Amino acid sequence: MNRRGKRIVGVGVAVVFVAFLTIIVLIFQPLAGSSNGAAVRLAIPPGSSVSQVGDLLEKAGVIDNSMLFSLRARIDGDGGAIRAGGITLRTGMSYSEALNALTTAPASAAVKAVTIPEGLARGQVAPLVSARGVAGNYLAASQGSPFLSPTSYGAPSGASLEGFLFPSTYELKIPTTAKELVTDQVKAFKTQFGTVDLAYAKSKNLTAFDVVTIASMIERETAAAADRPLISAVIWNRLRQGIPLGIDATSRYEFNNWTRPLLQSQLESNSPYNTRLNKGLPPGPIGNPGLASLKAAARPARSNYIYYVVKPWTCGEHSFSTTQSQFNADVAAYNAARDSNQGRAPTKCP
Repeated sequence: MNRRGKRIVGVGVAVVFVAFLTIIVLIFQPLAGSSNGAAVRLAIPPGSSVSQVGDLLEKAGVIDNSMLFSLRARIDGDGGAIRAGGITLRTGMSYSEALNALTTAPASAAVKAVTIPEGLARGQVAPLVSARGVAGNYLAASQGSPFLSPTSYGAPSGASLEGFLFPSTYELKIPTTAKELVTDQVKAFKTQFGTVDLAYAKSKNLTAFDVVTIASMIERETAAAADRPLISAVIWNRLRQGIPLGIDATSRYEFNNWTRPLLQSQLESNSPYNTRLNKGLPPGPIGNPGLASLKAAARPARSNYIYYVVKPWTCGEHSFSTTQSQFNADVAAYNAARDSNQGRAPTKCP
């Protein structure tokens, strides 16, 4: 080969080498730093190919060249690890920055478990959730919600969410607010209450709001699972016979007095929540019942019982009766057991 041929070959190799270096630089962008561009929110469709993702990023200004991005992804072996879903990127990112963001799972959000016991009223829940670090005014937040209207359940206009704040353990993102907790509670209520069969209650002209109100009283009267349908039967029987319910928890709700003995003036109050004096249901729920009490309220046990009193030396179980004389005997047995226990409640729990 002559000198001229050797020179042409050498030039050709050099050109190829320069082109190769150029491609390497373009793909790996060694001088590209961390992007400080504008935030861009994108949605990566499930099943997208690397090329499709590249086109999406290029169109949004996140990267310069879709084809080079695809080459970089294939060289790195990241093509199959791109996550679908929403992601926030920035304009002017390097290919490595974009790939790293697209293939790295987001850090799990810090959460806090907040347990709300069954039966508590809004006023009792408020300090509980505040102590757990939930920000905001729970009483104000639970006055109403765009996700649940009490009137659609038969509540009067202006009714709060009392009764509709489902008690459970909620995993809340940190930080969280009372409004977010209330939203979770009413959504849980709608889901759980949707499993309650209201056919029997409706056949007796009771509304869903009436059922929730009865359930809130059942929740206050017993924690014994077997007693819930029986206490429901007592409430239903008294409603049917026009006998005052005589449930002091309704007055406790009215006066926000859950721990001290009720005053005689409170027991004789003309309040519509005084179920010793007034017949029928109180104006609304006196707390937030769980699913078992909601189901018991909607379908009481078949029973003629109209009285009950705590059975001594049990864990909150009750003695039920149909006559005043038997009820008086059950009350006497309870009082005798309490006296023998030095005035303390004769309770025996495992």
